[in-house]
Amino acid sequence: MSITSPEFKTAMDKIDKCSTEGIPSDDLYDAVRVFDRNAIKLYPNEETKQELWKRAYGSWKLVLATGGGKYTTFKSVPIFAFAMLDEKNFGNGVGLNESNIFLSLLGPHELVTRRRQMIINIDDIYIGSKQVTDFTPSFIRTGMGLKKRPIDYKNDGSRPPAFTFIAASEMSLVARGGSGGIAIWTRLMKDIRPAAYGSYKGESKF
Repeated sequence: MSITSPEFKTAMDKIDKCSTEGIPSDDLYDAVRVFDRNAIKLYPNEETKQELWKRAYGSWKLVLATGGGKYTTFKSVPIFAFAMLDEKNFGNGVGLNESNIFLSLLGPHELVTRRRQMIINIDDIYIGSKQVTDFTPSFIRTGMGLKKRPIDYKNDGSRPPAFTFIAASEMSLVARGGSGGIAIWTRLMKDIRPAAYGSYKGESKF
């Protein structure tokens, strides 16, 4: 199986339709499983995994999620929650819409290519696009793991937050979280970075 096969296209079309409409279909989980079951065939080498990363760059709105790993039914996400991925950083947060963001987190990601895994590091907190990291109480910074790195989590006997990418297209992004739950994002046509992070623009243009 390759990413250009009819089976892949049919499954991706189903995911794209559900992500853009924000409404899960009865067979959405089966479509995601097409990628999950065939990940070794779809992404057999460094090149195909790098292509997956590049397709994931952009601004995304979280639209569907299963919850924990034991669930196989996708449900619509009732709030505006976003994710942003560029060559250097991963960010996420919540707001009213893509132009009005309330709270955002930002930090450098670490891509473990062979596992298709993105380890998340959180360095800064933003409120309304203004960085407030230095004004955030220490107990909140500690609770959120601000400035922690994978080695710190290892020393604590825990694992850092991470996503394993399952599939990505021009319209949709599918990834599994640390709890095993699967989330689907739909691509935003507007770059979320100015609204979420003020002057931070990153290196890539979305």
